[in-house]
Amino acid sequence: MNDATASALKPNPDAPATSLGAQHSPLFALVTDTLRQRILGGQYEQGERLVENTLSLELGVSRIPVREALRALAAEGLVRIEPRRGASVARLSPNIAREMVEVRATLEGLNAKLAAQRRDPALIAEIEQVLREGNEAVNTGQTERFVELNSRFHEVLGNIAANSVLQDMMRSLRERTALLFAPANMSRARTNWDEHAQILQAVIAGDADLAALLATRHVFSAAKAVESIQAEGGEQS
Repeated sequence: MNDATASALKPNPDAPATSLGAQHSPLFALVTDTLRQRILGGQYEQGERLVENTLSLELGVSRIPVREALRALAAEGLVRIEPRRGASVARLSPNIAREMVEVRATLEGLNAKLAAQRRDPALIAEIEQVLREGNEAVNTGQTERFVELNSRFHEVLGNIAANSVLQDMMRSLRERTALLFAPANMSRARTNWDEHAQILQAVIAGDADLAALLATRHVFSAAKAVESIQAEGGEQS
């Protein structure tokens, strides 16, 4: 998604909801991107219902692209569709969440280690640009842009690691854990991006062991931040 599209889809609390029906890109893709970014941006909580009719009115489209988008997001593991109840944001059990964090932390460490060993100059330049754009998104509070660039950072880091099997495994796992990390996306945005910078510095320096350690810690730190947010929410309820 480019800057123009991201800007068009960014919710404005002081104006009517963006009518996606007025856009020229394929409606299915626009609706899917919008709902995905809202889920990963924490606008919808785990377990929250996603009513087709409500979403179609809000986004200015028919129910068909909404229904198709919800099915696509269900295939990604972000949405759950149940008979007679409809769609809702997927909910992760504490045990599944813990297990996914453990696996992702281990694989992210391996990914960063391989990246430090292989260091393709063109891809290093690309990820440095992603890092700069991410810093700008954090500084200006662009939630959806930050979420997009966060995914892009990890994608390019995987390209640098140059292991297609690992990349496929990581891509699937990141989509599932993205739901878990969504509540802390913006509250932890600056820390998250600073950790990205540290990982990249280790990769550029060719320090494979340090890159692996920092990438592993990065995942566990994000999980700990989510636990803190959930604990605070429990105390307030």
